[in-house]
Amino acid sequence: MLLQLISSSLTWLRDQATAQAQEALIAVLAAGPIPQHVAFILDGNRRYARRKGMQVKEGHTDGFYNLRKMLEICIKLKVRCVSAYAFSIENFKRSPEEVNALMDLAEEKLLELCQKGDILDQYGIRLVVVGHKDMLPARVLAAAEKAEEMTRHNDRAIFNLCMPYTSRDEITTAVHSAIKSRLEDEADDTEITEDEIEAHLMTSIAGSPPLDILVRSSGVKRLSDYMLWQCSEDTQLQFSSTYWPEFGLLDFVPIILDYQRKVWAKSP
Repeated sequence: MLLQLISSSLTWLRDQATAQAQEALIAVLAAGPIPQHVAFILDGNRRYARRKGMQVKEGHTDGFYNLRKMLEICIKLKVRCVSAYAFSIENFKRSPEEVNALMDLAEEKLLELCQKGDILDQYGIRLVVVGHKDMLPARVLAAAEKAEEMTRHNDRAIFNLCMPYTSRDEITTAVHSAIKSRLEDEADDTEITEDEIEAHLMTSIAGSPPLDILVRSSGVKRLSDYMLWQCSEDTQLQFSSTYWPEFGLLDFVPIILDYQRKVWAKSP
């Protein structure tokens, strides 16, 4: 009994020390230039689950909890906007069992996120579900709309949860919306400009600033149809070998330092 108590006390002290060290590290990073918009491709949940001998659903669940952790880290760093590629339109081609499990998880966590006292309320974060929402099951769509409504007055930061999303769908939708707007205005000039398309992008409508950093976990080096329009010559692309559920502050620190180094290099 005494040994268990000592072991528990040591674990608590170690966790406290780790938490304090992380807070100190975040404070040091926050003293330098901070990106306004960071996007994550949440890759590696299934491979993480297989490596751990877990069910795929458990890997996705751990991935969600890590998303919450990384969102909090970004907000503490004063990142204005965080975007997460949670579910691609292409993911509907996976097995019905996995898709249903992901939809169950999405419904549960959307309702959890928007509760009073949870992370979105605590930090004043507005949730925006970005994507072809009509493709979501009715129950998930209802949860998404409830979460958006409950956080719509939050103005400290924006959290774009991209599901179901592809960049091609976002751009196509933006083009259609721009054309429709022109027709409704009965404009003489029918040529659609890049600025008009950009103004109709879902991320633009959400009020997202330009994309500074895009991070993909798990070692895969491709964008997988995510934020192709938003990626510009100034967007920093970062590929981490860490599976998403295990991606943490120590993986993020070199990315932020690299961003700061490049900002300082451009300074006169």
